[in-house]
Amino acid sequence: MPEISRFLGIIITMYWYENMIHHTPHFHARYNEYRCVYSIDDLSVIEGKLPARIHSYVIEWAQLHLSEPQENWNLVVNGKAPNHIVPLV
Repeated sequence: MPEISRFLGIIITMYWYENMIHHTPHFHARYNEYRCVYSIDDLSVIEGKLPARIHSYVIEWAQLHLSEPQENWNLVVNGKAPNHIVPLV
């Protein structure tokens, strides 16, 4: 599983093969049984839902690392593994 960060029970992933399915740069967030897909460009929700508190943590994490998810997207589009991103602490 291409996990790029893990914090507070939240797992952030990015899949190399999805660039063919979803053309919008995005990442996935999982928390227990909840799943959500976020646009890298504006951090909007593409699909799914997380509890409000967890959603705010994901947004905070993404805002702290503005360029890193896009850099990872560029890697996965080219069939390379994404880099780890420092978790929210």
